Amino acid sequence: MWNGSENGNGHALTPLDGNGHAGRATAPIGVVVVGYGYWGPNLVRNVMERPEFELRALCERDASRAAAFAARHPGIAVEPNLDRLLRDPEVDAVLVATPPQTHHGLVKRVLEAGRHALVEKPLATTSAHARELIDIADERGLVVMPGHTFVYSPSVNAVRALIRDGVVGEVYFITSSRMNLGKYQRDGVVMDLAPHDLSILLHWLEEPVVQVAASARSVFQHDVPETAFLTVTFASGATANIQISWLAPRKMRQTVVVGSKRMVQYDDTMSDEPIRVYDRGMDFLPPANFGEYQLTYRTGDVLIPRVAPAEPLSLELEDFARAIRTGCVPQSSAQLGLEIVCAMEAAQQSLRRHGQPVRLALAEERAAA
Repeated sequence: MWNGSENGNGHALTPLDGNGHAGRATAPIGVVVVGYGYWGPNLVRNVMERPEFELRALCERDASRAAAFAARHPGIAVEPNLDRLLRDPEVDAVLVATPPQTHHGLVKRVLEAGRHALVEKPLATTSAHARELIDIADERGLVVMPGHTFVYSPSVNAVRALIRDGVVGEVYFITSSRMNLGKYQRDGVVMDLAPHDLSILLHWLEEPVVQVAASARSVFQHDVPETAFLTVTFASGATANIQISWLAPRKMRQTVVVGSKRMVQYDDTMSDEPIRVYDRGMDFLPPANFGEYQLTYRTGDVLIPRVAPAEPLSLELEDFARAIRTGCVPQSSAQLGLEIVCAMEAAQQSLRRHGQPVRLALAEERAAA
């Protein structure tokens, strides 16, 4: 069988055998990386370390960045013209690491050329553009995958297991702080940082976002917020408060999950003990003889589970290769990418409405179905 048959140019895509493995004698997947700015070097390094891939070229228009890549990786082509690279029959997939406003146009060109695409978060800046990319990929049998790297984090997945296994109990609410004296980007802090927290929360709770309310502050440039506060409501009624900022004295990446049985603290800045499970909470005892409910406080042990280290980006690329070769849905799926774009779109609408909550159209569509 074939993964996607042929593209519009007659280029045969990577063939799969009966077991879902790549054809061409299981040759590595030929890859082009687009963009060598902040995240591009990480992609390049991981592509070169993973046996599933072969880095065919870098696409970079900035001369200084192209020179930096060429000095570090002599012998690998550097080309400013993406369309020229897409004509190479040895290119099977493209990894896009460029600013968010460029994602839709670049990924659309990649998919229309019959190549698989992995694009750094977010999938697109509007839900309409995200849906269009998903439709093109579906029509052509291609993988389009947003790079939500945190869903591959061993620590994030350890917390997910605690929620799935009932250790936390019913999730009441979640608070998250993601702050730093960060890199200023013209897309604003919501577009820059919120996708990380939204991907983690959707991965943990496994239910859709139904409403978002947001407030923000723009200090240095009008309509480019450096700090934002999001209140996110999920289908079950669980809520999450997300604080994101580029204006903070130190780096903070901390999330607290409060449940009916346990509370969990996840700190991404702690490499040795990122997770703490607290057997703490409040319990209401049933009344005796029709009296009032009795409130009791529970204070138990603190558990620090061991989390095996692994580089999330490497696991993400492994999943991307698996999806290309077998047709399986990656953990960071296109649907996850769409849900995150819809939530961010609602947040932007809420900002324009001075914090008024906005219902997600995607949630309304699901309810109607």
